[in-house]
Amino acid sequence: MSERIHITTAIFYCNGTPHVGSAYEALAADVFARYQRRRLGRDNVTFLSGTDEHGDKIRRAAIAQGLAPKAYTDKMSVLFREAFAGLNTSFDYWVRTTDPTHEAFVRQMLERTRAKGNIEFKEYEGLYCVGCERFYTEKELLPGNLCPTHNQPVELIKESNYFLKIEQFREEVRRKIESDEFMIRPQRYKNEALNMLAEPLNDLCISRPKARMDWGIEVPFDDKYVTYVWYDAFWAYVSEPATRLGLDTFVRDLWPHTDHFIGKDILKTHAVYWPPILLAAGLPLPRHLNVHGWLNFGGSRMSKSSGNVRDPVSYEKAFGPDVLRYFVMREVVYGLDGDFSEERLTERYNADLANDLGNFTSRVLTMVQRYLGGMLQEPPATSSGEIDEVLNQQARDAVKGLPSVVGPLVNELAFNRALEEIWRRLDVANKHIAGTQPFTLAKDPANLPRVAEILLVALENLRAITSELEPFMPVTAGKIFDMLNVDEATARKPYGEGLRPGHRVKAPVALFPRIENPKA
Repeated sequence: MSERIHITTAIFYCNGTPHVGSAYEALAADVFARYQRRRLGRDNVTFLSGTDEHGDKIRRAAIAQGLAPKAYTDKMSVLFREAFAGLNTSFDYWVRTTDPTHEAFVRQMLERTRAKGNIEFKEYEGLYCVGCERFYTEKELLPGNLCPTHNQPVELIKESNYFLKIEQFREEVRRKIESDEFMIRPQRYKNEALNMLAEPLNDLCISRPKARMDWGIEVPFDDKYVTYVWYDAFWAYVSEPATRLGLDTFVRDLWPHTDHFIGKDILKTHAVYWPPILLAAGLPLPRHLNVHGWLNFGGSRMSKSSGNVRDPVSYEKAFGPDVLRYFVMREVVYGLDGDFSEERLTERYNADLANDLGNFTSRVLTMVQRYLGGMLQEPPATSSGEIDEVLNQQARDAVKGLPSVVGPLVNELAFNRALEEIWRRLDVANKHIAGTQPFTLAKDPANLPRVAEILLVALENLRAITSELEPFMPVTAGKIFDMLNVDEATARKPYGEGLRPGHRVKAPVALFPRIENPKA
């Protein structure tokens, strides 16, 4: 069968509204998904996200709003889904952990794991962070028994629970990570995960007593307990597609070709706990764990708990489609922390989008309308011998190899470098117009054949550049393709086979009006 790929983001915990930091993960995964669909075909790529809706933080957030937990998560999940739809993320599955399908699948995995002898019931005393909804060992905590993520004191809790025996799988997980059978990238996070797996693992608590916290999926073999939110949430990557396809088909065809996108703050849960959860249920590990850094604002991590969140949809409304997508993909090196700045966003908008892309598109299409009546014409039969012929060929040579450069960079998650390469070609295309000066040549009607050849090269360059830009800026690419008057098949053709003499283009429309006096 043809190659397939399954792409997931972390399941968004809906105890607060989405922000630019969470949008970064969804946008990076969306760029990757759109590129893979172009490579493999839409039917061979699935892209999944959703909301994580159980646990104590959700229960407390619901109480604070005077709502039952389910009513609260109904509201919040819609908010998340609409926000990401507003950013043009192209999810195929939106999974809610309160969905009956998901809950049934989690109970099935619990029963399956217990039948394999990998769950035991015992009493436990530990240090618990409500924010993380997990137990910590003393050496994992900051001085003063503070949670390393939330910088808040942990609580000492003693109770009986169900535990997953994970130490038995530690060496197997370590070997799979070390050999890249389960590849964690970038490399720094692979090294970090291997360090985490260097010492024995404590059994993983996978339940909570209803007497303390009843908002969760009931444990199928003990109605006094609900499932631990993290055990529950992991299965969201699997539950819906596995239910639709059948578990055996999913495990055979999609799971070995899975790319998870997560933030570095949940590396341990995904590299240390999630693999043993899978192995304990008799399932294999996925292919890739792609780990990104944090998006900071003013030097501090952007997060709901810090209070410095920024609404991603507001930027879509203020700047227009694709601007936030372009900014975070161009500014942030995947795997490293990045800094979000409204001033820098405006600078990128004016310089890259308004000046480089917007002006080039407008100038070329305007000249085709003005000098050629909107229709591409045959180039001259013989070379003019002028400098524009040299520049025409330089422009062709620069752009025609772009797909072979951008594709590998996207596969390597080097999104910023892919955009840099696209913009290098766009710069060549702009310089081609500046060097050949068709607007000056057109003053003499005798030069119109030369003008036609220059503009044919310029429009083919615009088409080819836009084709590579589409996964990053799908709405903008769609607008440019509409102005070029091309369908999807023509838009994707190899360089030199797209726009031909006799093709008619439309008049330009403004893509990115400059923002003047952004502080005003």
